[in-house]
Amino acid sequence: MTTEQKITIGIAFAGDRLGGSHISLKGLLDALPESLYRVIVILEVPDGRIAEYFSEYEQVEDPCALEEPFKVGRSFGIGSAFRTLPRAFGRARLLKDLGVDIVHTNDGRSHASWALAGKLAGSRIVWHHRGDPDARGTSLVAPILADQIISVSEYSLPRRRWGKLNKARVIHSPFDVDVSVDRVEMRQRLLTELGCPDNTIICSYFGQYIVRKRPVAFIDAVAELERRSKRPVIGVMFGEPKDDKLYAEMQERLDVPSGRPPVKLMGYREPGHDWIAACDALLVTALNEPLGRTLVEAMLVGTPVIATQSGGNAEALTPDCGIIVPPDDPHAMAVAVHDLLEAPDRCEALTRRARNMAEKRFTRARHVDQVTDVYRELVDKQRRPGVPVPAGNGASSFPSSAS
Repeated sequence: MTTEQKITIGIAFAGDRLGGSHISLKGLLDALPESLYRVIVILEVPDGRIAEYFSEYEQVEDPCALEEPFKVGRSFGIGSAFRTLPRAFGRARLLKDLGVDIVHTNDGRSHASWALAGKLAGSRIVWHHRGDPDARGTSLVAPILADQIISVSEYSLPRRRWGKLNKARVIHSPFDVDVSVDRVEMRQRLLTELGCPDNTIICSYFGQYIVRKRPVAFIDAVAELERRSKRPVIGVMFGEPKDDKLYAEMQERLDVPSGRPPVKLMGYREPGHDWIAACDALLVTALNEPLGRTLVEAMLVGTPVIATQSGGNAEALTPDCGIIVPPDDPHAMAVAVHDLLEAPDRCEALTRRARNMAEKRFTRARHVDQVTDVYRELVDKQRRPGVPVPAGNGASSFPSSAS
């Protein structure tokens, strides 16, 4: 395949939020053969965190960026979407100049900013849905504008299917399934840092401190487990506060005179799978999580998972690769942790099944194969035989070192 015949993928971002979806996306891009694909990262914030994270790729500045970029935590509704409409034509011109075959968008703000522009430019739209099934854009707009809808889980797809939703594909996020961590060494490192005895039960929470992830429920579950267990218990929370009111409620729970519940805030740390491996159990208290990365990472490093019956948790842990409990029920979660850790043979069998299943379902190779199948199908429909789509002249691009 000549340079002119490369499939040109435009990865469009709105705002400068960096999260789990970017990790998954980079795993995909890193695996795309340069001989077959040209990847262009289109940035609303040319010198931000996303630019730095994708610095090895060709980057282009959005010529129609909003004066005030979308920010994490801000509500995004119809009014926000209308703000992007006048800019669609300028963005479409950019896509045509670059010869973008496929516009791949990864979150609600990017969908709203670039889906119409891609349609106007004649590009194919891959609408990658990583949110909950009630997202209005995916329910109402994607069936019209998208050429292919990809969802990270069955749970994430809207219940009512019409238009392109009828042909939506579930493609699980990619993971490094060859990850290897010395659990004994990491556990001892964490125990030393905490100043805890060797027989301490370490329960973990990974994620931002936001209402949907239910950090207070984790604190309550650890307190309940301590009441039930004959062994010392401690909870470790790896994450950062994103909600001042909720963080104040957490602090109120933690600042009790008796020193209970025994929970420590550890901050944000990388690589996350090392710290997950240091713990005896991962407690996933979150509600409506499409498909949590930490849950799969725990499966891969041998840490048992106890998760709420909500979102994509049960989908990821099927069959019998974790323990599922009712949502917002710290008592049930504590009982599940206690009973599992009191049965070492059962726990070992569960974590072995979980790793084997995760190694089959969440490989990077499988993810890349499924996404590139989508790319090829869309471009085959778009291109006429024998007439290659030009790769574009690189107008408006700037060197990756500028990030």
